[in-house]
Amino acid sequence: MEKLLEKPLNMQVGIVGLGSIGGSLGYDLRDRHCRVIGVSRKQSTCDRAVDLGIADEASCTFDGLKSADLVILCTPIGKLEAIAQQVIPHLNPDAVLTDVGSVKGPIVEAIEPLWTNFVGGHPMAGTHQSGVDAAQRSLFVDRPYVITPTEKTQPGAIAKLDQLITLIQAKRYECGPEIHDQAVARISHGPVMISSALVSMAIAQQSPEEAAVVSLAKQLASSGFRDTSRVGGGNPELGLMMAQYNQAAMIQCLHQYRQELDGAIAAIESENWEALNQWLIKTQNARPSFVD
Repeated sequence: MEKLLEKPLNMQVGIVGLGSIGGSLGYDLRDRHCRVIGVSRKQSTCDRAVDLGIADEASCTFDGLKSADLVILCTPIGKLEAIAQQVIPHLNPDAVLTDVGSVKGPIVEAIEPLWTNFVGGHPMAGTHQSGVDAAQRSLFVDRPYVITPTEKTQPGAIAKLDQLITLIQAKRYECGPEIHDQAVARISHGPVMISSALVSMAIAQQSPEEAAVVSLAKQLASSGFRDTSRVGGGNPELGLMMAQYNQAAMIQCLHQYRQELDGAIAAIESENWEALNQWLIKTQNARPSFVD
């Protein structure tokens, strides 16, 4: 990696959407000698991105993208197709187009026919904060970056995205769009709904006695509740888009979760402590394979 940093690069990268992900990409790419052209719908965000050193230039139009070798769409999932349609007329014929959406199936299906050099991507990093001021350097170091090429994807587009992944020092993974969506449903999208259900359960009250319980629970809540409820307290718009755009995989994941929960309920109701113990041992042993 140090050799890459020593040799200046001439790659020009367009970033459409200068929020926490787009801004963090801008920081790292400029630090590695790329020229970054930012686009945002607000001029104040553009000015802030330049002031922070996220972009070399930024504007509310797509005109500057004509010189970009690689353009990264960093807008919310629900806006990606429309933004791609607006961006494409401004690209040079050899430019590679990618996105950072957490759902890949419908996005790849929508954008791939519009641009030959499109390849879906998903850098799996971020914080609960949003906006250009939430951007941070080295956000993607050693974090997964999934690319989801299809049989139509051009090898040159994959190579260009691989170069980006190397520059930001992320861990590259490759799979089909559908496999990606099923996997993230289990470890990202589904947990948002499960965590939200936990919070909803904790605040539920149907009597004065339950109101007192909820009040005490709020005072007693500590690290266990904080850890398990964190993603349920995130941006509702993001959670809604996950459900809308990854609907099939989300439903399958939640049905499987309900089956596991029903099994735990049945074991407790029947006082089958051995079955419950074996289930808890299984989950204890499995967790380290997901989380270090």
